[in-house]
Amino acid sequence: MEPKTFTKKPILGTKFTIAISSAKGGVGKSTFATNLALALKQIDCKVGLLDADIYGPSIPKMFDINEKPQSDGQTLTPINKYDIQCMSIGFLADQQTPMIWRGPMVTSAIKTFTQKVSWKDLDFIIVDMPPGTGDTQLTFSQEIKIDGAIIISTPQEVALLDVKRGIKMFDKLGVKILGLVDNMSYFIGDDSKKYKIFGEGGVKKTAEEFKKEFLGEIPINPEVGKYGDEGKPIVEANPNHEISKIYLDFAKKIKSIYFKD
Repeated sequence: MEPKTFTKKPILGTKFTIAISSAKGGVGKSTFATNLALALKQIDCKVGLLDADIYGPSIPKMFDINEKPQSDGQTLTPINKYDIQCMSIGFLADQQTPMIWRGPMVTSAIKTFTQKVSWKDLDFIIVDMPPGTGDTQLTFSQEIKIDGAIIISTPQEVALLDVKRGIKMFDKLGVKILGLVDNMSYFIGDDSKKYKIFGEGGVKKTAEEFKKEFLGEIPINPEVGKYGDEGKPIVEANPNHEISKIYLDFAKKIKSIYFKD
């Protein structure tokens, strides 16, 4: 089936928009988005981070941001943290207040974040998408120029069922999928053995099934969660950590796709 064509607007002030999607909740998508943004910064890219998860924003916690963005009445100014320009619905509402919004309100919020935020001279804006294939994903895919999407999953079949739906959605809406990432792929025990507690190979097989690139694996490491909870993701807190080096490799790969030396 040929993808549908839509008139899509770029996000002003940015060169390239990269969506980080999972279709399934709880697979580490926000952790990936924040650390990829920081890794791109490390290789001299100017980066923005847009938290598009209206119902469950994570960026305020993961970046330890407790202030509200300034506004001139027309536009919002992103909050700068770790040299990353950030925006989230969590900056505008109490983090413990549930967002009881219907679809049109979500769509309106997304349009505000993409059209009325004064992003400044960004090479990349990383969009942390919510799980699922609902209003937010459709608004972005149909109306916003997305230059690439990365799909995050864990290896078990229940997660991959949703990933397959997400792949089909992006394909149908004409969004280029840069590849799939196998997150929390395994952990290494005290005995130095690899334990693949969520199964093995499922993400790579799914990539092959849909003829998408398999970008690689990220193992489970408790320090990733610890640093995220402290508001300073691992790539920023410990850039020489083995996990940080994996994100740096992802960042170099992404940069090479869009910026030819």
